[in-house]
Amino acid sequence: MRSMTVRSRAELLGSLRRGLVPIILATALFAAPSAEAAHFHRHDSDEPDLRSSEALVLDETHATVLYSRHADVAQPIASITKLMTALVVVEAKLPLDESLEITEDDCARGKGAFSRLPVGTVLTRGELIHLALMSSENRAAHALGRNYPGGLPAFVAAMNAKAAALGMKSAHFVDPSGLSSDNVASPEDLSRLVMAAAEEPTIRDFSTDSSHAVWVSHRMLEFHNTDALVRAPDWDIKLQKTGFINEAGRCLVMKTAIEGRDIVIVLLHSFGKNTRVADARRVRRWMESKLASRTLRAEDRA
Repeated sequence: MRSMTVRSRAELLGSLRRGLVPIILATALFAAPSAEAAHFHRHDSDEPDLRSSEALVLDETHATVLYSRHADVAQPIASITKLMTALVVVEAKLPLDESLEITEDDCARGKGAFSRLPVGTVLTRGELIHLALMSSENRAAHALGRNYPGGLPAFVAAMNAKAAALGMKSAHFVDPSGLSSDNVASPEDLSRLVMAAAEEPTIRDFSTDSSHAVWVSHRMLEFHNTDALVRAPDWDIKLQKTGFINEAGRCLVMKTAIEGRDIVIVLLHSFGKNTRVADARRVRRWMESKLASRTLRAEDRA
């Protein structure tokens, strides 16, 4: 497995996105270092100075892990959970134009359970997915799970079944919003989730929208993206999701283009309001610097 070619690694990555490979093969991408990865890991001092406790940087274009820190350790993932929620709903092909109502059952209590959707709000399933992904609306996510065929227990079972199908071997879900610290996954697990979710245009578009207005309590209410990077003109973000509860710290996952490559970035357990965004910028600067230095060396040899 360690002698896997670039072509076969790319084929494996495609299978990982679709959840078609056995779990034993799903570990191959992370166990088989390549020459590309060696270029980024030549010296410890060359690594990005990240403040997130767990992290993974994956070059999807070249099927290569570029950076890894505790990437196989499962941790609470907070609202990153909503990516799985959206994926299960979208893949179930439930009608996105069906109207659903926010009820008392969707009202979690305690710190972090904030929502701008009052009980009685009626929105379409598509609008609830949009708000759950873009502005991390907790009641929207819970209502999506509650209105799944078979109700919330069936929905949570579907979340865990999808995680198993994707090879997310340490992932476990108990609720669709991520307010529970029992929703856990490792950075490796989440990279698989990001790649699978990025295959769905609805999830890509909704998660990267900068703002969206819906009719709430007799007025139009505007919601904004929780990830400031989607509004940065120098970033090309194809999918993203943020998360925060005390047990998880601040989290960020994304698929973005850097130097013409599709890059998956997973940052968990960041502390400080701006740390996860700063870490994403550090990853980008590190990659740009590494790739630029390699280009210069190649030109010198020529």
